[in-house]
Amino acid sequence: MKDLQGFQKKKAFIGVYGCQMNISDAERMEGQLGTLGYERTEDMTDADLILLNTCCVRETAEDKVYGKIGEIKHLKHAKQTLIFGITGCMAQKEGEALIRRAPHIDFVLGTNKVHELKDVVKRLESERCGHIVDVFLGNAPLPEDVPIERAGRLSAWVPIMYGCDNFCTYCIVPYVRGREHSRQPEDVVREVKAAVGQGFKEVTLLGQNVNSYGKDHKRADFAELLQMVDEIEGIERVRYMTSHPKDLSDRVIEAVKNGKHICPHFHLPVQHGSDRILKAMNRVYRKDAYRSLVERIRTAVPGASLTTDLIVGFPGEAEEDFAELLDFLKEIRYDAAYTFLYSKRSGTPAATMEEQVEASVKKERLHRLMQVQNRISLEKNQELQNSVQEVLVEGPSRTDEAIWTGRTGTNKIVLWKKKGTEAEGDIVRVRITQPQTWVLKGELQTD
Repeated sequence: MKDLQGFQKKKAFIGVYGCQMNISDAERMEGQLGTLGYERTEDMTDADLILLNTCCVRETAEDKVYGKIGEIKHLKHAKQTLIFGITGCMAQKEGEALIRRAPHIDFVLGTNKVHELKDVVKRLESERCGHIVDVFLGNAPLPEDVPIERAGRLSAWVPIMYGCDNFCTYCIVPYVRGREHSRQPEDVVREVKAAVGQGFKEVTLLGQNVNSYGKDHKRADFAELLQMVDEIEGIERVRYMTSHPKDLSDRVIEAVKNGKHICPHFHLPVQHGSDRILKAMNRVYRKDAYRSLVERIRTAVPGASLTTDLIVGFPGEAEEDFAELLDFLKEIRYDAAYTFLYSKRSGTPAATMEEQVEASVKKERLHRLMQVQNRISLEKNQELQNSVQEVLVEGPSRTDEAIWTGRTGTNKIVLWKKKGTEAEGDIVRVRITQPQTWVLKGELQTD
């Protein structure tokens, strides 16, 4: 493709691994590349620049990145002008070691260097200056004038803070994302308004622990920020992730209860159901405190959905601890749970703990846990039989253009047969006729 001046357009391939924060960072990277004349391509073989924005939370994520790095080596040999860079958490963690392992990498940028991508690429284009590695973390706030090229059409990711101060013993995030620092509330509001002006109906406020937003600048806490965003004209839905149970205040619960557009969905990662394991994880809270928090949420917002994260096979997890986890799961009855096998991460305290659980035991326990949770998820969804749900229309499903999909405010996926009147971005009413474990099937209500 050529632009109006007849010059060949440059093309960039951006591969994103890991969490929603990485997706948001990639959108800012793509925005910068756009100012240099790059347009996005999904074909690596057609790219003039390849960027991998990486994750290192679990070993499987790193393995995928190393596999992709190997694939790209022959592309570099075939096209000498190709620029290849690694960014994100794995870049922060490994730094120059990535270059030593794969010299065909041109640059490595850490998590706090998102805004410097444009300058790095310009330098490589003009000078071919060899390898560039910059993983200095620091605590300086990221500039607010970085252009954004959003990936979606309906839902926008909006980071409100960066870093984490919790230092759970299994987690690498504080070491690769740094200490917590919050964006100014007016900057968050300005970005949300801009997204709404571009046609986005829903925003998700992002942070490693959104509940501790504002503790560093004390301009506004998370409850106040939610209220500010809720008041923005044109917004349809406001979501947020991720929460740490120790910091979820009653004021945030009230903000959700009283909000006009704040979704009644609480994602509250418990990680385990054994107090002994929670202590070893450095999760600070214990089951009684978590149980009390859930009770307050369900009392204040009766129709809210509750989801969680769970780790199976943490070092020292005995069968008795796992039994406690299953019992806690049956007691709390989450709408859904995101389950993970414990993954040893070098540099974290848990990596050197004794009594590492064997892989076969972890897998067997994960299977048992998922059986319990799947049964609960189905039962929770069956409670919605014949109810009418408000759904934000996302468009046709991946497998059948006649079947459309969307989500409820409680973040449940809904499928229905299109009747011809609904459009992407609409809020429609769907009567649930066939609740399943993972989705709700229903009929569009047109009356």
